[in-house]
Amino acid sequence: MNDRAVAVTGLGLVTPAGIGVPAAWEAICRGRGTGVLEGDPATRPGQTGRYVTCRVPGFDADALLGAQRAHRLERFTQFALVAATEALADAGLSTASWDGTRVGVVIGNSSGGVHAYTLAQQTHDSTGPHSVSPLTLPLYLSNMVAGQAAIAFDATGPCLVVNTACASGATAIGTARDLLLADRCDIVVTGGTEAALTPVLLSGFAQLGALAGTGGEPAAASRPFDTARDGFVMAEGAGIMILERQAHARARGARVHARLAGYGAAADAHHPVAPHPEGAGLSAAVRGALADAGVSAADVDHVNAHATGTPRGDAVEAKVLSRVLPHRPLVTSVKGVVGHTLGAAGAIEAICSVLSVAHGTVPPTANLTATDPENDLDIARSVVRRKVDAVVTTSVGFGGQNAALVVTAS
Repeated sequence: MNDRAVAVTGLGLVTPAGIGVPAAWEAICRGRGTGVLEGDPATRPGQTGRYVTCRVPGFDADALLGAQRAHRLERFTQFALVAATEALADAGLSTASWDGTRVGVVIGNSSGGVHAYTLAQQTHDSTGPHSVSPLTLPLYLSNMVAGQAAIAFDATGPCLVVNTACASGATAIGTARDLLLADRCDIVVTGGTEAALTPVLLSGFAQLGALAGTGGEPAAASRPFDTARDGFVMAEGAGIMILERQAHARARGARVHARLAGYGAAADAHHPVAPHPEGAGLSAAVRGALADAGVSAADVDHVNAHATGTPRGDAVEAKVLSRVLPHRPLVTSVKGVVGHTLGAAGAIEAICSVLSVAHGTVPPTANLTATDPENDLDIARSVVRRKVDAVVTTSVGFGGQNAALVVTAS
């Protein structure tokens, strides 16, 4: 047994593919996109903003959290608490009986409560500063998602939010593992969350040329690795997992879905928004995660790739995976179904990696019809049922942030 592995005992998902792990996983394995065309925010005079987005369907915060409580939480925090509640139940943990001093919370998020900030700015400009809600800062500040989780679950150990842009979820999970290995905690509630589908952020990504076009079928707009890819589809959601020290999980007889065996992180130090042309940081992160896990490249059965559907980003990632994992393990990107959930993406994909190990299932890369000639990856085009013992999942963010996790069966 790898002494540096930690146990994954609980999982929770809130995604555009569905709320709850069973619904979301079934839809992800079905491989149908969830994008819809919406919005008409004017990006500048003479230009109309129309965007394909992936929203969480039927999310009723009042019903899931209680109306009074939901009113005091921003959408990204609501997502995280719903996912965390599912994960804790899945782990068979009772917050009423645990030692909260040994329970940590580490959650990734990149944008905070942008809906609350937008409303507060509009209120300030239209009716003055005295009309701004006193809840604005508790709703907006990104650290509040960890704080609210700690309050909700009586977790009084280390409590923090990490922001590495679109790698935030994976970075949070890696950081949580570090806390467990350092014996700072017995349990960590960890993952990522994002709810940033606002006109300003959509426009900002559009102005960078990062978003998918709107000319075709919205459900097919997110096309990871496809030759026709032209950008990502912005999405929202959350993924939360419960990590435990292996000794703690064994002592309480917990069911273990899989083990988080390795974590690597590295910076490109190259450009604010463009990936390093050779994927230097991502290569270092993957190699670091494998070394940390004590897993050889040849032992990797599957890669749950970051692949967002941007022309340059997917090409660089394909190059990295071919170089670091030349034996061609089966690759997928679930973003074809759920879109790009930014700071939640790495966590959602880590949970999918755990499910691949637990169920012997690799979900398809939705909307993939043809790949670039130079792309030599073995990409899943339909669901594949096979034994999966080791998965690498990759995450990349603006600022040259790169993270990789290794999930194993034992």
